[in-house]
Amino acid sequence: MLSQDDLLQRLLDFLHRSPTPWHATANMAARLESAGFRRLDEREAWAFTPGERVYVTRNDSSIIALQLPAGRLEALRMIGAHTDSPGLRLKPNAAQTAAGWLQLGVEVYGGALLAPWFDRDLGLAGRVHVRRSDGRLEGRLLHVDRPVAIIPSLAIHLDREANNGRALNAQTEMAPVLLQGGEGADLKRLLEEWIVEQHALEAFEVLDFELGFHDMQPPARVGVNGELVASARLDNLLSCFIGLEALLASDGRQGALLVANDHEEVGSASACGAQGPFLGDVLRRVNERLGDGGEEGFIRLIQASRMISCDNAHALHPNFQNKHDAAHGPALNGGPVIKVNASQRYATNSATAALFRDLCREAEVPVQSFVTRADMGCGSTIGPITATELGVPTLDVGVPQWAMHSIRETAGAQDVAYLARVLAAFCNRAELA
Repeated sequence: MLSQDDLLQRLLDFLHRSPTPWHATANMAARLESAGFRRLDEREAWAFTPGERVYVTRNDSSIIALQLPAGRLEALRMIGAHTDSPGLRLKPNAAQTAAGWLQLGVEVYGGALLAPWFDRDLGLAGRVHVRRSDGRLEGRLLHVDRPVAIIPSLAIHLDREANNGRALNAQTEMAPVLLQGGEGADLKRLLEEWIVEQHALEAFEVLDFELGFHDMQPPARVGVNGELVASARLDNLLSCFIGLEALLASDGRQGALLVANDHEEVGSASACGAQGPFLGDVLRRVNERLGDGGEEGFIRLIQASRMISCDNAHALHPNFQNKHDAAHGPALNGGPVIKVNASQRYATNSATAALFRDLCREAEVPVQSFVTRADMGCGSTIGPITATELGVPTLDVGVPQWAMHSIRETAGAQDVAYLARVLAAFCNRAELA
Protein backbone atom coordinates (compact mmCIF):
# COMPACT_ATOMS: atom_id res chain seq x y z
CA MET A 1 0.00 0.00 0.00
CA LEU A 2 1.18 3.51 -0.79
CA SER A 3 1.75 5.87 2.11
CA GLN A 4 -0.57 8.87 2.32
CA ASP A 5 2.28 11.17 1.22
CA ASP A 6 3.07 9.01 -1.82
CA LEU A 7 -0.61 8.80 -2.72
CA LEU A 8 -0.97 12.59 -2.53
CA GLN A 9 2.13 13.16 -4.63
CA ARG A 10 0.71 10.87 -7.29
CA LEU A 11 -2.54 12.85 -7.11
CA LEU A 12 -0.76 16.21 -7.50
CA ASP A 13 1.11 14.91 -10.53
CA PHE A 14 -2.11 13.63 -12.12
CA LEU A 15 -3.86 16.97 -11.55
CA HIS A 16 -0.96 18.93 -13.04
CA ARG A 17 -0.82 16.75 -16.16
CA SER A 18 -4.61 16.81 -16.69
CA PRO A 19 -5.69 20.35 -17.63
CA THR A 20 -8.58 19.07 -19.80
CA PRO A 21 -10.87 16.02 -19.99
CA TRP A 22 -8.83 14.74 -22.95
CA HIS A 23 -5.59 14.89 -20.98
CA ALA A 24 -7.21 13.31 -17.92
CA THR A 25 -8.52 10.44 -20.05
CA ALA A 26 -5.15 9.93 -21.75
CA ASN A 27 -3.37 9.89 -18.40
CA MET A 28 -5.84 7.41 -16.94
CA ALA A 29 -5.48 5.21 -20.02
CA ALA A 30 -1.68 5.26 -19.72
CA ARG A 31 -1.90 4.27 -16.06
CA LEU A 32 -4.29 1.44 -16.90
CA GLU A 33 -2.03 0.10 -19.64
CA SER A 34 0.97 0.17 -17.33
CA ALA A 35 -1.09 -1.99 -14.95
CA GLY A 36 -1.85 -4.54 -17.68
CA PHE A 37 -5.24 -3.33 -18.96
CA ARG A 38 -5.93 -4.01 -22.65
CA ARG A 39 -7.45 -1.26 -24.78
CA LEU A 40 -10.67 -2.07 -26.64
CA ASP A 41 -11.90 -0.38 -29.81
CA GLU A 42 -15.67 0.18 -30.06
CA ARG A 43 -15.49 -0.29 -33.84
CA GLU A 44 -14.18 -3.85 -33.54
CA ALA A 45 -15.62 -7.14 -32.26
CA TRP A 46 -14.80 -7.82 -28.63
CA ALA A 47 -13.58 -11.03 -27.03
CA PHE A 48 -12.69 -11.49 -23.38
CA THR A 49 -10.88 -13.86 -21.08
CA PRO A 50 -12.30 -14.28 -17.56
CA GLY A 51 -10.21 -12.29 -15.09
CA GLU A 52 -8.91 -9.98 -17.82
CA ARG A 53 -8.53 -6.23 -17.38
CA VAL A 54 -9.76 -4.01 -20.23
CA TYR A 55 -10.69 -0.39 -20.95
CA VAL A 56 -12.31 1.68 -23.68
CA THR A 57 -12.59 5.42 -24.39
CA ARG A 58 -15.13 7.51 -26.26
CA ASN A 59 -14.48 10.97 -27.71
CA ASP A 60 -11.03 10.65 -26.07
CA SER A 61 -12.63 12.37 -23.05
CA SER A 62 -14.62 9.57 -21.35
CA ILE A 63 -13.27 6.22 -20.21
CA ILE A 64 -14.59 2.90 -18.87
CA ALA A 65 -12.23 0.37 -17.28
CA LEU A 66 -13.25 -3.14 -16.24
CA GLN A 67 -11.78 -5.76 -13.98
CA LEU A 68 -13.56 -8.85 -15.30
CA PRO A 69 -14.34 -11.58 -12.78
CA ALA A 70 -12.45 -14.84 -12.76
CA GLY A 71 -15.73 -16.72 -13.17
CA ARG A 72 -19.12 -15.89 -14.64
CA LEU A 73 -20.18 -12.24 -14.76
CA GLU A 74 -23.08 -11.95 -12.33
CA ALA A 75 -22.63 -8.50 -10.74
CA LEU A 76 -20.44 -5.43 -11.07
CA ARG A 77 -19.14 -3.05 -8.46
CA MET A 78 -19.30 0.23 -10.40
CA ILE A 79 -17.62 3.54 -9.55
CA GLY A 80 -18.64 6.67 -11.46
CA ALA A 81 -16.97 10.08 -11.82
CA HIS A 82 -16.58 12.78 -14.45
CA THR A 83 -13.56 14.18 -16.28
CA ASP A 84 -14.74 17.73 -17.00
CA SER A 85 -14.55 20.87 -14.85
CA PRO A 86 -15.97 24.39 -15.24
CA GLY A 87 -13.72 26.84 -17.05
CA LEU A 88 -13.20 29.12 -20.03
CA ARG A 89 -13.29 27.55 -23.51
CA LEU A 90 -12.18 29.26 -26.71
CA LYS A 91 -14.75 30.23 -29.32
CA PRO A 92 -14.09 28.95 -32.89
CA ASN A 93 -13.21 32.42 -34.19
CA ALA A 94 -11.57 33.49 -30.96
CA ALA A 95 -9.03 36.09 -32.11
CA GLN A 96 -10.01 39.71 -31.43
CA THR A 97 -8.02 42.88 -30.89
CA ALA A 98 -8.55 45.86 -28.60
CA ALA A 99 -6.22 48.71 -27.62
CA GLY A 100 -3.38 47.07 -29.53
CA TRP A 101 -3.68 43.67 -27.85
CA LEU A 102 -4.61 40.26 -29.22
CA GLN A 103 -7.29 38.71 -27.05
CA LEU A 104 -9.19 35.44 -27.33
CA GLY A 105 -12.95 35.30 -26.99
CA VAL A 106 -14.20 32.65 -24.58
CA GLU A 107 -17.35 30.84 -23.56
CA VAL A 108 -17.99 29.85 -19.97
CA TYR A 109 -18.11 26.07 -19.67
CA GLY A 110 -20.30 24.93 -16.78
CA GLY A 111 -21.13 26.88 -13.64
CA ALA A 112 -17.75 28.52 -13.13
CA LEU A 113 -16.98 31.03 -10.39
CA LEU A 114 -15.73 33.86 -12.61
CA ALA A 115 -14.02 36.29 -10.21
CA PRO A 116 -11.08 33.98 -9.34
CA TRP A 117 -10.06 33.85 -13.02
CA PHE A 118 -8.80 37.43 -12.97
CA ASP A 119 -5.06 38.15 -12.61
CA ARG A 120 -4.04 34.51 -12.98
CA ASP A 121 -1.20 33.21 -15.13
CA LEU A 122 -3.05 31.15 -17.74
CA GLY A 123 -1.90 28.31 -19.95
CA LEU A 124 -3.86 26.79 -22.83
CA ALA A 125 -4.78 23.15 -23.40
CA GLY A 126 -7.18 20.84 -25.19
CA ARG A 127 -7.21 18.95 -28.45
CA VAL A 128 -6.54 20.10 -32.00
CA HIS A 129 -7.47 18.32 -35.22
CA VAL A 130 -5.05 18.62 -38.12
CA ARG A 131 -4.74 17.45 -41.71
CA ARG A 132 -1.41 15.88 -42.59
CA SER A 133 0.24 16.30 -45.99
CA ASP A 134 -1.05 12.87 -47.10
CA GLY A 135 -4.64 13.90 -46.33
CA ARG A 136 -4.99 12.04 -43.02
CA LEU A 137 -6.98 13.75 -40.26
CA GLU A 138 -5.50 13.44 -36.78
CA GLY A 139 -6.41 14.65 -33.32
CA ARG A 140 -3.53 15.84 -31.15
CA LEU A 141 -3.49 16.87 -27.52
CA LEU A 142 -2.10 20.34 -26.87
CA HIS A 143 -0.82 21.48 -23.49
CA VAL A 144 0.81 24.91 -23.45
CA ASP A 145 2.22 24.53 -19.96
CA ARG A 146 3.49 28.06 -19.49
CA PRO A 147 1.81 31.44 -18.92
CA VAL A 148 0.60 32.75 -22.27
CA ALA A 149 -2.41 34.82 -21.20
CA ILE A 150 -3.99 36.79 -18.37
CA ILE A 151 -7.36 38.42 -17.63
CA PRO A 152 -6.39 41.69 -15.93
CA SER A 153 -8.69 43.21 -13.35
CA LEU A 154 -9.84 46.80 -13.63
CA ALA A 155 -8.17 48.94 -10.96
CA ILE A 156 -10.29 49.81 -7.93
CA HIS A 157 -9.72 53.51 -8.74
CA LEU A 158 -11.67 53.03 -11.98
CA ASP A 159 -14.42 50.90 -10.47
CA ARG A 160 -15.24 51.92 -6.90
CA GLU A 161 -18.11 49.41 -6.80
CA ALA A 162 -15.88 46.40 -7.55
CA ASN A 163 -16.14 45.09 -3.97
CA ASN A 164 -19.90 45.61 -3.74
CA GLY A 165 -21.06 42.56 -5.67
CA ARG A 166 -20.87 43.91 -9.20
CA ALA A 167 -21.88 41.33 -11.82
CA LEU A 168 -19.25 40.13 -14.32
CA ASN A 169 -19.98 40.05 -18.04
CA ALA A 170 -18.30 37.03 -19.63
CA GLN A 171 -18.76 38.44 -23.14
CA THR A 172 -17.21 41.86 -22.63
CA GLU A 173 -14.98 41.64 -19.54
CA MET A 174 -13.26 38.24 -19.59
CA ALA A 175 -11.36 37.90 -22.86
CA PRO A 176 -7.78 36.90 -21.90
CA VAL A 177 -4.94 39.12 -23.16
CA LEU A 178 -2.41 37.17 -25.22
CA LEU A 179 -0.12 39.28 -27.39
CA GLN A 180 0.79 42.96 -27.77
CA GLY A 181 0.58 44.38 -31.27
CA GLY A 182 -1.72 41.54 -32.26
CA GLU A 183 -3.55 43.18 -35.16
CA GLY A 184 -3.82 40.62 -37.93
CA ALA A 185 -2.45 37.83 -35.74
CA ASP A 186 -3.40 34.32 -36.85
CA LEU A 187 -4.50 32.04 -34.00
CA LYS A 188 -4.07 28.94 -36.14
CA ARG A 189 -0.48 29.89 -36.82
CA LEU A 190 0.13 30.18 -33.09
CA LEU A 191 -1.45 26.77 -32.57
CA GLU A 192 0.71 25.29 -35.31
CA GLU A 193 3.83 26.65 -33.62
CA TRP A 194 2.79 25.13 -30.30
CA ILE A 195 1.95 21.77 -31.92
CA VAL A 196 5.34 21.67 -33.63
CA GLU A 197 6.96 22.54 -30.31
CA GLN A 198 5.10 19.75 -28.50
CA HIS A 199 4.77 17.02 -31.15
CA ALA A 200 7.47 17.87 -33.74
CA LEU A 201 4.93 17.46 -36.54
CA GLU A 202 5.77 18.48 -40.08
CA ALA A 203 3.56 19.48 -43.03
CA PHE A 204 0.15 19.81 -41.41
CA GLU A 205 -2.75 22.26 -41.24
CA VAL A 206 -4.92 23.03 -38.22
CA LEU A 207 -8.58 22.39 -39.10
CA ASP A 208 -10.36 22.74 -35.77
CA PHE A 209 -9.85 22.73 -32.02
CA GLU A 210 -11.43 22.40 -28.57
CA LEU A 211 -9.27 24.45 -26.22
CA GLY A 212 -9.56 26.08 -22.84
CA PHE A 213 -7.47 28.12 -20.44
CA HIS A 214 -6.07 26.69 -17.23
CA ASP A 215 -4.41 28.10 -14.14
CA MET A 216 -0.62 27.81 -14.12
CA GLN A 217 -0.36 27.69 -10.32
CA PRO A 218 0.58 24.05 -9.63
CA PRO A 219 -1.34 21.76 -7.28
CA ALA A 220 0.03 21.86 -3.75
CA ARG A 221 -0.20 20.67 -0.18
CA VAL A 222 -1.33 23.61 1.97
CA GLY A 223 -1.52 24.21 5.70
CA VAL A 224 1.00 24.16 8.54
CA ASN A 225 0.89 20.37 8.55
CA GLY A 226 0.02 19.92 4.89
CA GLU A 227 -3.51 18.96 5.82
CA LEU A 228 -5.06 20.50 2.69
CA VAL A 229 -4.80 19.87 -1.04
CA ALA A 230 -5.30 22.91 -3.29
CA SER A 231 -5.61 22.64 -7.06
CA ALA A 232 -7.67 23.39 -10.11
CA ARG A 233 -10.18 20.72 -11.19
CA LEU A 234 -10.49 18.85 -7.89
CA ASP A 235 -14.13 18.68 -8.97
CA ASN A 236 -13.99 16.07 -10.28
CA LEU A 237 -10.53 14.79 -11.17
CA LEU A 238 -10.09 13.96 -7.49
CA SER A 239 -12.83 11.32 -7.84
CA CYS A 240 -11.36 10.06 -11.13
CA PHE A 241 -8.00 9.57 -9.43
CA ILE A 242 -9.42 7.89 -6.33
CA GLY A 243 -11.69 5.64 -8.38
CA LEU A 244 -8.75 4.57 -10.54
CA GLU A 245 -6.62 3.84 -7.48
CA ALA A 246 -9.40 1.69 -6.04
CA LEU A 247 -9.91 -0.25 -9.27
CA LEU A 248 -6.18 -0.93 -9.59
CA ALA A 249 -6.14 -2.15 -5.99
CA SER A 250 -8.94 -4.68 -6.62
CA ASP A 251 -7.94 -8.31 -6.14
CA GLY A 252 -9.57 -9.50 -9.36
CA ARG A 253 -11.99 -11.97 -7.79
CA GLN A 254 -15.05 -9.76 -8.37
CA GLY A 255 -16.27 -7.82 -11.38
CA ALA A 256 -15.43 -4.12 -10.96
CA LEU A 257 -15.81 -1.10 -13.22
CA LEU A 258 -14.80 2.56 -13.32
CA VAL A 259 -16.62 4.99 -15.61
CA ALA A 260 -15.49 8.60 -15.95
CA ASN A 261 -17.84 10.59 -18.18
CA ASP A 262 -17.29 13.94 -19.86
CA HIS A 263 -19.87 16.77 -19.95
CA GLU A 264 -21.29 16.37 -16.43
CA GLU A 265 -20.84 20.09 -15.79
CA VAL A 266 -23.12 20.96 -18.72
CA GLY A 267 -25.86 18.38 -18.20
CA SER A 268 -24.35 15.04 -19.35
CA ALA A 269 -26.40 15.00 -22.58
CA SER A 270 -23.84 13.78 -25.12
CA ALA A 271 -22.63 10.57 -26.73
CA CYS A 272 -19.93 10.26 -24.06
CA GLY A 273 -21.87 11.82 -21.18
CA ALA A 274 -23.71 9.94 -18.44
CA GLN A 275 -27.05 10.56 -20.19
CA GLY A 276 -25.66 9.05 -23.38
CA PRO A 277 -25.36 5.34 -24.28
CA PHE A 278 -21.64 4.81 -23.54
CA LEU A 279 -21.92 2.82 -20.32
CA GLY A 280 -24.98 0.87 -21.48
CA ASP A 281 -23.28 -0.01 -24.76
CA VAL A 282 -20.21 -1.37 -22.98
CA LEU A 283 -22.18 -3.33 -20.40
CA ARG A 284 -24.41 -4.98 -23.00
CA ARG A 285 -21.40 -6.10 -25.02
CA VAL A 286 -19.64 -7.49 -21.96
CA ASN A 287 -22.82 -9.25 -20.79
CA GLU A 288 -23.26 -10.87 -24.20
CA ARG A 289 -19.84 -12.52 -23.90
CA LEU A 290 -19.35 -13.17 -20.19
CA GLY A 291 -22.86 -13.01 -18.69
CA ASP A 292 -26.21 -14.60 -19.44
CA GLY A 293 -26.70 -12.52 -22.60
CA GLY A 294 -29.94 -11.06 -23.91
CA GLU A 295 -32.11 -8.35 -22.40
CA GLU A 296 -33.30 -10.42 -19.46
CA GLY A 297 -29.73 -11.38 -18.57
CA PHE A 298 -28.71 -7.73 -18.85
CA ILE A 299 -31.46 -6.61 -16.47
CA ARG A 300 -30.44 -9.31 -13.97
CA LEU A 301 -26.83 -8.11 -14.18
CA ILE A 302 -27.82 -4.49 -13.59
CA GLN A 303 -30.08 -5.29 -10.64
CA ALA A 304 -27.37 -7.41 -9.01
CA SER A 305 -24.82 -4.60 -9.43
CA ARG A 306 -24.29 -1.38 -7.47
CA MET A 307 -23.01 2.05 -8.56
CA ILE A 308 -21.16 4.50 -6.31
CA SER A 309 -21.25 7.90 -7.98
CA CYS A 310 -18.28 9.92 -6.69
CA ASP A 311 -18.43 13.71 -6.93
CA ASN A 312 -17.12 16.13 -4.33
CA ALA A 313 -19.35 17.49 -1.57
CA HIS A 314 -19.61 20.99 -0.07
CA ALA A 315 -17.54 21.10 3.12
CA LEU A 316 -18.48 23.36 6.01
CA HIS A 317 -16.83 26.73 5.30
CA PRO A 318 -15.49 28.45 8.46
CA ASN A 319 -16.44 31.90 7.10
CA PHE A 320 -19.91 30.89 5.85
CA GLN A 321 -21.22 28.32 8.32
CA ASN A 322 -24.80 29.56 7.86
CA LYS A 323 -24.78 28.17 4.29
CA HIS A 324 -25.08 24.65 5.71
CA ASP A 325 -27.79 22.77 7.54
CA ALA A 326 -26.57 22.73 11.13
CA ALA A 327 -26.60 18.92 11.32
CA HIS A 328 -25.11 18.29 7.86
CA GLY A 329 -21.91 20.30 7.53
CA PRO A 330 -19.15 17.88 6.45
CA ALA A 331 -15.64 18.61 7.74
CA LEU A 332 -12.47 18.43 5.69
CA ASN A 333 -10.48 15.34 6.73
CA GLY A 334 -13.64 13.98 8.34
CA GLY A 335 -14.10 11.15 5.85
CA PRO A 336 -16.19 10.62 2.71
CA VAL A 337 -19.65 12.18 2.54
CA ILE A 338 -22.93 10.45 1.70
CA LYS A 339 -25.00 12.95 -0.29
CA VAL A 340 -28.77 12.86 0.21
CA ASN A 341 -31.59 14.77 -1.45
CA ALA A 342 -35.30 13.98 -1.10
CA SER A 343 -35.98 15.33 -4.61
CA GLN A 344 -33.51 12.85 -6.13
CA ARG A 345 -30.87 15.36 -7.11
CA TYR A 346 -28.65 12.68 -5.57
CA ALA A 347 -29.39 8.99 -6.16
CA THR A 348 -28.79 7.81 -2.58
CA ASN A 349 -31.47 5.80 -0.81
CA SER A 350 -31.37 4.07 2.57
CA ALA A 351 -30.35 0.70 1.07
CA THR A 352 -27.40 2.05 -0.88
CA ALA A 353 -26.37 4.35 1.98
CA ALA A 354 -26.42 1.37 4.37
CA LEU A 355 -24.08 -0.51 2.03
CA PHE A 356 -21.64 2.41 2.01
CA ARG A 357 -21.77 2.83 5.78
CA ASP A 358 -20.97 -0.86 6.16
CA LEU A 359 -18.05 -0.49 3.73
CA CYS A 360 -16.73 2.42 5.80
CA ARG A 361 -16.99 0.29 8.94
CA GLU A 362 -15.12 -2.51 7.20
CA ALA A 363 -12.38 -0.13 6.00
CA GLU A 364 -12.23 1.66 9.39
CA VAL A 365 -12.99 5.00 7.76
CA PRO A 366 -15.18 7.78 9.22
CA VAL A 367 -18.27 8.72 7.21
CA GLN A 368 -20.32 11.94 7.02
CA SER A 369 -23.63 13.09 5.54
CA PHE A 370 -24.58 16.13 3.46
CA VAL A 371 -28.05 17.56 2.85
CA THR A 372 -28.56 21.00 1.35
CA ARG A 373 -30.42 23.56 3.45
CA ALA A 374 -34.17 23.30 2.82
CA ASP A 375 -34.25 26.92 1.63
CA MET A 376 -31.48 26.45 -0.97
CA GLY A 377 -31.27 24.69 -4.30
CA CYS A 378 -29.25 21.51 -4.74
CA GLY A 379 -26.78 20.57 -7.45
CA SER A 380 -26.67 17.12 -9.01
CA THR A 381 -24.25 14.50 -10.33
CA ILE A 382 -24.02 11.62 -12.78
CA GLY A 383 -25.61 9.44 -10.08
CA PRO A 384 -29.31 10.13 -10.76
CA ILE A 385 -28.66 10.18 -14.51
CA THR A 386 -26.88 6.82 -14.52
CA ALA A 387 -29.54 5.32 -12.25
CA THR A 388 -32.25 6.59 -14.62
CA GLU A 389 -30.52 5.34 -17.76
CA LEU A 390 -29.56 1.89 -16.45
CA GLY A 391 -31.78 1.22 -13.45
CA VAL A 392 -28.75 0.30 -11.33
CA PRO A 393 -29.07 0.86 -7.54
CA THR A 394 -26.89 3.90 -6.91
CA LEU A 395 -25.66 6.23 -4.20
CA ASP A 396 -23.83 9.54 -4.31
CA VAL A 397 -20.74 10.12 -2.22
CA GLY A 398 -17.78 12.49 -2.37
CA VAL A 399 -14.77 14.00 -0.71
CA PRO A 400 -15.66 17.27 1.08
CA GLN A 401 -14.16 20.41 -0.46
CA TRP A 402 -14.24 24.19 -0.37
CA ALA A 403 -14.64 26.62 -3.30
CA MET A 404 -16.35 24.21 -5.70
CA HIS A 405 -16.18 25.46 -9.31
CA SER A 406 -13.49 28.02 -8.52
CA ILE A 407 -10.29 28.13 -10.56
CA ARG A 408 -8.60 26.70 -7.43
CA GLU A 409 -10.39 24.38 -5.02
CA THR A 410 -9.42 22.93 -1.65
CA ALA A 411 -9.91 19.48 -0.11
CA GLY A 412 -8.59 17.57 2.89
CA ALA A 413 -5.41 15.53 2.46
CA GLN A 414 -6.60 12.64 4.65
CA ASP A 415 -9.88 12.26 2.76
CA VAL A 416 -8.09 11.07 -0.38
CA ALA A 417 -6.82 7.92 1.34
CA TYR A 418 -10.10 7.49 3.23
CA LEU A 419 -12.23 7.29 0.08
CA ALA A 420 -9.65 5.18 -1.77
CA ARG A 421 -9.78 2.59 1.04
CA VAL A 422 -13.58 2.45 1.01
CA LEU A 423 -13.80 2.13 -2.77
CA ALA A 424 -11.13 -0.60 -2.78
CA ALA A 425 -13.21 -2.49 -0.20
CA PHE A 426 -16.25 -2.02 -2.46
CA CYS A 427 -14.41 -3.45 -5.48
CA ASN A 428 -13.41 -6.53 -3.48
CA ARG A 429 -16.70 -7.11 -1.66
CA ALA A 430 -18.26 -10.48 -2.38
CA GLU A 431 -21.86 -9.67 -1.42
CA LEU A 432 -23.52 -6.40 -2.50
CA ALA A 433 -26.98 -6.83 -0.97
